[in-house]
Amino acid sequence: MKRLYVLSCIVWLLIPVTGCSAGNINNQIVEKKSITVKTGLEVLKEQHFSCLEGKRVGLITNPTGVDNNMVSTIDILFNAPNVNLVALYGPEHGVRGDIHAGDQIATQTDSLTGLPVYSLYGSTRKPTPGMLQGIDVLVYDIQDIGSRSFTYISTMGLAMEACAEQNITFIVLDRPNPLGGLKVEGCVVEDECFTFVSQYRIPYVYGLTCGELALLLNGERMLGSGARPGESLRCKLQVIPMEGWSRDMFYEQTGLQWIASSPHIPQAITSFFYPMSGIAGDLEQVSVGVGYTLPFQLFAPVDGHISAEQLAANLNALALPGIHFRPIYYRPFYSRGQGSALAGVQVHLTDPAAAPLTDVNFYVMQEMHRLNPQIGFSLDRITKVCGSPYITAKFAERYLFEDIKDYWYKDAESFKTLSARYYLY
Repeated sequence: MKRLYVLSCIVWLLIPVTGCSAGNINNQIVEKKSITVKTGLEVLKEQHFSCLEGKRVGLITNPTGVDNNMVSTIDILFNAPNVNLVALYGPEHGVRGDIHAGDQIATQTDSLTGLPVYSLYGSTRKPTPGMLQGIDVLVYDIQDIGSRSFTYISTMGLAMEACAEQNITFIVLDRPNPLGGLKVEGCVVEDECFTFVSQYRIPYVYGLTCGELALLLNGERMLGSGARPGESLRCKLQVIPMEGWSRDMFYEQTGLQWIASSPHIPQAITSFFYPMSGIAGDLEQVSVGVGYTLPFQLFAPVDGHISAEQLAANLNALALPGIHFRPIYYRPFYSRGQGSALAGVQVHLTDPAAAPLTDVNFYVMQEMHRLNPQIGFSLDRITKVCGSPYITAKFAERYLFEDIKDYWYKDAESFKTLSARYYLY
């Protein structure tokens, strides 16, 4: 058997290869990604950090803040001869990504640079005057995922507010929105619903890069929890734009490597699944795959039986564009439903541009309720992440998305018009 294998290999090697070299064969097997987008960090490097020269610099970042060689923004600024990096500020998960989701972060010292790391995800979420003492400019470099309830944009806005109060310049190193810049879904946050996961009057999916969002928050005076346009301060804001990005680009088209923006956003494509399940995932009665190998891609009740096949069939009968549902059985290793055998559906994204992402949350709840009305969804839990008490109150009447769909999308077009004033691309 081994001899036949060796002979077959020799014969294969003797077969002439026409029209391509060995190098071309290798390129067919492993095609190197061509980077088509320069992030704000890369542009800043090309500018030789001129906007930071002669200033004492603070940096808000996490592991997603890297250049094309995967070198951390922390280390780049710390080692730049004309940059005086003096402090770091840690959002959820910390500047080095060593903090678990939801864990409180304490002020500490960065082991690699010796710089102080001030926590922005603990008892203090807005930088205090003491944290900013001696800072001339505060830099923000974090990869966003384009959904309102992802806490990094809340950290950004609160830091902008603090900089406005202390007369400190705020600089955003822009990065792509992995959802592109065309999708806008969900109503804007209403007065009763402002929290750290619904910090601003923006839709759930807002179609802006973090730099564009910063310009909008500043330009429309939205800084401050619940602030109405025109009521809050403006900071001295500078955005270092990307080069080569366009609004119709998804992350895979940029050629950039994806760094997990949190432990449960391991791939760029997960950014699309997060708004599909980030609302329903706040319900105690539903697992969305967090704690399993497919975070935010699954739906299953943790109490109450449902036929996975029937749930998939009901959802597919809705004919949602760009989306297909498949029955799945899984046992979460941790988090909701840990150790239990769950039956539900996996969401498959067949056309990201066409898919109505946030609708999936409500349609899944609708069809689960249709199959088993005994599953008692605690909808009050998702009122604030939805951004409107009307959404959950009206939906609870019949569990039909058609009852709230118009309200859910009532602000989308007006927000597109407003936000277009701040487009950089």
